[in-house]
Amino acid sequence: MISVALTIAGSDSGGGAGIQADLKTFAALGVHGTCAITAITAQNTFSVTAVQEVDPDVVEKQIDAVVQDMGVDAAKTGMLSSSRIIEAVSRAVRRYGFPLVVDPVMIAKSGAPLLREDAVEALIKGIIPLAKVVTPNIPEAERLSGIKITSLEDMRRAAKIIVEELGAEAAVVKGGHAEGEESVDVLYYSGSFKELRTRRIKSKNTHGTGCSFSAAITAELAKGEGIEIAVKKAKEFIYIAIEYGLSIGRGNGPVNPMAYLQLDAEKFRVLENLKEAIKILEENGAFVSNLVPECQMNLVMGLPRHYLRGVEDVAGVPGRIVKIGTKVKASSCPEFGASWHMARALIKASEYDPRIRAAVNIKYSEEVMRAIEKLGIETSYYNRSEEPEEIRRKEGASIPWGIEQAVKRAGKLTEAIIDLGGIGKEPMVKIFGLNAVDVAKRVVEIGRGL
Repeated sequence: MISVALTIAGSDSGGGAGIQADLKTFAALGVHGTCAITAITAQNTFSVTAVQEVDPDVVEKQIDAVVQDMGVDAAKTGMLSSSRIIEAVSRAVRRYGFPLVVDPVMIAKSGAPLLREDAVEALIKGIIPLAKVVTPNIPEAERLSGIKITSLEDMRRAAKIIVEELGAEAAVVKGGHAEGEESVDVLYYSGSFKELRTRRIKSKNTHGTGCSFSAAITAELAKGEGIEIAVKKAKEFIYIAIEYGLSIGRGNGPVNPMAYLQLDAEKFRVLENLKEAIKILEENGAFVSNLVPECQMNLVMGLPRHYLRGVEDVAGVPGRIVKIGTKVKASSCPEFGASWHMARALIKASEYDPRIRAAVNIKYSEEVMRAIEKLGIETSYYNRSEEPEEIRRKEGASIPWGIEQAVKRAGKLTEAIIDLGGIGKEPMVKIFGLNAVDVAKRVVEIGRGL
């Protein structure tokens, strides 16, 4: 059995908000998503150019169709647009009694109104009292509560009014429109307040934040979680969705609800690919051992460029890959954050070619260079004697600087970049590729060429 969640909302043709964001969120959180479309919007990241309401009777029949066949474990509302649609939705919710999350959508991220002025009162009287949770942002909370919000205390007052005077079971006043280093949401439920805090993410890719947050609460309620846990999990979910928001379009790009799934999936794929690549190197130790430098070898692979933030997003071998006679052996299983030098080289290389996901360091010698040349591998180099003093003094800056110099010399990122070394620094060659298995196979080819 899988829980069923229903979104009663408008369609965003740009795919960033509305039912599109809700259904992505439902899928990411493991519930079956259904929908009752209230309006069709012609919308992108910076404007809403047209709105066509769906007939209220059709909206109600969509809800009937879902409930009467699959049942609904929890539902949410988004854009309700007019008092007639609000009345239709209210009738359906009262008829079936499923838990309801109300996202009181009034204005689009672009500033376009999504709720008619005469419908605000209908929302307050017809929908809010049916809500298990209401999730207004600060401007919406001001409109619902009738108070000006300029502080955390004002947010608490507004949340309490929405519950105790308007009739919702719980209210979350979201702090995305506030200032400060932290983003603070205030939950009022069962007579007490809870504050949910995260680091404020500076991003313009926030289109669909409210939709995805309320949809995440709905999904958790559908799975049987209580209100406090559902809101807490939704806060964690939306933080990731904003952190990895998508730079699409010319306005406010959308949040990325699928990041919640994709991060774990991509990490699994990286580790599996590295394990296979390490096996290839170990099985071909007779060839690979001749390429292990004095500082030993490390093979790394990173997350896709969109998810690549730092060395913690690159997996490598703790203790490196070591030479044992004519064999090579990984010191331990690959882990994320296990490499410092090669991870920085990979991150810098991916700036020039986002397809590059893996890298390895091998020994530098004239024989190795002849084998590389025979395979037709393009190379470039950097010379540490040219490194500026300010770069040399800055921790972790030398390798990215070197990659940049090599790219400038060749006019592009080459498959192999030679570090000519320096005082106390062993010269070596860095090989880049699309994934760890490809890089490992390339290393074996070079070894055979020796």
